[in-house]
Amino acid sequence: MIKAIIIEDEEKARSNLMQILGEYCKEVEVVAAQDNVQSGIKSIKQHNPDLLFLDVHMQGETGFDLLEQIGKIDFEIIFTTAHNEYAVKAFKFSAIDYLLKPIDINELVNAVQKATNKIEQNSTKERYDLIVENLQGQKSTFNKIALPTADGLVFVQLSDIIRCESEDNYTHFFLINGKRFLVSKTIKYFEELLTDQDFFRVHQSHLINIHHIKEYHKGEGGYAIMSDESSVIISRRKKEAFLAKLAI
Repeated sequence: MIKAIIIEDEEKARSNLMQILGEYCKEVEVVAAQDNVQSGIKSIKQHNPDLLFLDVHMQGETGFDLLEQIGKIDFEIIFTTAHNEYAVKAFKFSAIDYLLKPIDINELVNAVQKATNKIEQNSTKERYDLIVENLQGQKSTFNKIALPTADGLVFVQLSDIIRCESEDNYTHFFLINGKRFLVSKTIKYFEELLTDQDFFRVHQSHLINIHHIKEYHKGEGGYAIMSDESSVIISRRKKEAFLAKLAI
C-alpha cells in the first residue's frame, strides 16, 4: 500500500479527494488529512508518507511554505490548485504533477500511477526548487525547463535550446553545447509551452528558438540557418507569421 497524506484547507475538497481515492485508487491508503501547514508538517513527521496531496494556497500560507519548513523531501507530491494559467505553466516547466480543482477522476488516477512508478529518481529537490523559482516572480517568462528523458529528468536553460524536432510522439532537443535529448512528449506540447518564450513553430516538425537564428534565406517558404549551422525549412503557411515574429 502507498501511504498518503492530504493537506487541503477546504473540508469539501478534502472529503471529495478521499472519496475518489478510496473508490478509484485502491493502492492508496490515506493515513492523515489536515487543513493547514503546521498540522500537515506534524502528520508528515508522524507517518513518513510515500505520497503527499498538497494544496497550493491555504489560510494565508502555501504548500511551498510547508516544503521549506519540512526540509528533506523523501516522498512524491501531487499539488492541487484552482485554475491559474501562469501557475499551471510553471508546473509544466518544472515537470511537477498537479491536479486542477474540481479534481478529474482520470487525471487523479494517472497522477497517482506516475507517482507510484517513481521514474524521476534523484530529481525531487531540483523539481521543487524549480517550481518555487518559476512561481516566485509571477512573470510571463521562465528561465529553465525540466525535460523528462528515458534516464530521468534533465534541467535545461531555455536560452541553451537551439531547436526542437519532432519524431512521432517524441521530441528531440538540440542544445548549444552539442547535446541532444529525446523527450517523451509531442512537439505540439512544447509549442504550446514555449511560444511565449520566443520559440516559433516554423514547420510541422520544427520548433526553433528565434534568438539562435543566424540567417534567414528567402524562397517559397524560405529556410533559417541556426547557431549550430543546422538548416530549418520554413513552411509556406508559417512564413508570414514567422516574418512578423522577427519584425522583418
